[in-house]
Amino acid sequence: MFLSRSVLAFIFLSSLLLFPANSIRLFKAEDESDLFMEAPVYQNGPHCPVLGKDALICDSSIVHIAMTIDPEYLRGTIAAIHSVVKHGSCPQSVFFHFIASDSSSVVPTQLTRIVKSVFPSLSFKVYVFQKKLVRDLVSSSIRQALDNPLNYARIYLADLLETCIQKVIYLDSDTIVVDDIQKLWNINLTGSRTIGAPEYCNANFDKYFTSDFWSNPRFSKVFEGKRACYFNTGVMVMDLGRWRQGDYTREIEKWMRVQKDKRIYELGSLPPFLLVFGGDIEAIDHRWNQHGLGGDNLVNSCRTLHPGPVSLLHWSGKGKPWVRLDAKRPCSVDFLWAPLDLYKFHGYSRHRQLDGFRFDSL
Repeated sequence: MFLSRSVLAFIFLSSLLLFPANSIRLFKAEDESDLFMEAPVYQNGPHCPVLGKDALICDSSIVHIAMTIDPEYLRGTIAAIHSVVKHGSCPQSVFFHFIASDSSSVVPTQLTRIVKSVFPSLSFKVYVFQKKLVRDLVSSSIRQALDNPLNYARIYLADLLETCIQKVIYLDSDTIVVDDIQKLWNINLTGSRTIGAPEYCNANFDKYFTSDFWSNPRFSKVFEGKRACYFNTGVMVMDLGRWRQGDYTREIEKWMRVQKDKRIYELGSLPPFLLVFGGDIEAIDHRWNQHGLGGDNLVNSCRTLHPGPVSLLHWSGKGKPWVRLDAKRPCSVDFLWAPLDLYKFHGYSRHRQLDGFRFDSL
């Protein structure tokens, strides 16, 4: 029986909603490339570094970006890539490192073909993350999506990526960049700092950890002499050389083992990062992570942009823009994501104009 491409695409979208882990396996390779439009070609300007003939994977003169990639968030990942190359001054001088799960329901080679069909000239590599690394370390959290082992892959970037890669920008799949990514890449991590990210020192730090944590001096002393500052791990500049020297993957794993035994926090992969790096990161301008646009972790609520200029938008929280747009229940900020969506079979109009929004960074 012959099925048209539009019917195949409908089945694919339905499977993403109902069976996200199995969605990619429903298709043969020749069908996958029809799910997304091919992105325009974005080329380097004359001021960009001359690209060598050899592989760019170890080229320290270009921007390295790490992201996870999976069927459920693939649409967000494609939009995030599009945003980086569209707004970058040197879009061909960016190398993407995609981390895929080794789950039998996800085929990294098929994800590779999809990305290649949308961005034929994109420089990237897909790595396989073994779920067994965190199988006995992940604890249940307040939202099931946070328990996905792939959320913890960012902890293992220094192990997964080639040792020649000393620096990387990590981005969540529900982000878009509306500024030149080179500006974020050029931020220096001073002293011995390993991570750079926007931090928030007026947040109620107590809420990120349980009373069992704060009542135990052996645990709570980790913050002695430090400013209690929160940072979101969905956007980070990471010095992988310093990470490897400090063996920070093992440090985070230690806290995850404590969590399994003592239940010292309720959120997913964020608290162990705070325990190791909280109060000791390179503070980056807040414009580089306008987070919380998906509401909180339990309620899909609409939020407005923070005051000030914007360079990166982040739909952290329960609500995702592609889901709300297709359901015809969007928030205003979701229409800022829509122009970067390359999925062919979306359920909304891309032509809506928004008043009152402007990006001072552009």
